[in-house]
Amino acid sequence: QVQLVESGGGLVQPGGSLRLSCAASGSISNIYTMAWYRQAPGKQRDMVAHITNSGLTNYADSVKGRFTISRDNAKNTVYLQMNSLKPEDTAVYYCNQVIQSLGSYISLAYWGQGTQVTVSS
Repeated sequence: QVQLVESGGGLVQPGGSLRLSCAASGSISNIYTMAWYRQAPGKQRDMVAHITNSGLTNYADSVKGRFTISRDNAKNTVYLQMNSLKPEDTAVYYCNQVIQSLGSYISLAYWGQGTQVTVSS
């Protein structure tokens, strides 16, 4: 059984910063890619940032230069540092981790519960 728990969302003024965290727990053998997605009301869920197990990163054009994804493999945790936040960044943010469980030959994508980020004055 694998579980992802997110934290760090909240209300912030435009230009402010927030840091999201997502920790995986359970019977974990390996964690491959980690990513953050977001979904605004009435819109589809889109990828925000992605990091491989070797540390290669990829970002949506809308957040390049403002957001930074990182991971701590010892803690099975992925982070998203969000700076210079804009009202259009308002959304529910979800983490995603591709995890191989102990005793399994396959890896599955797991989702966090989502955390609300609201950017407003």
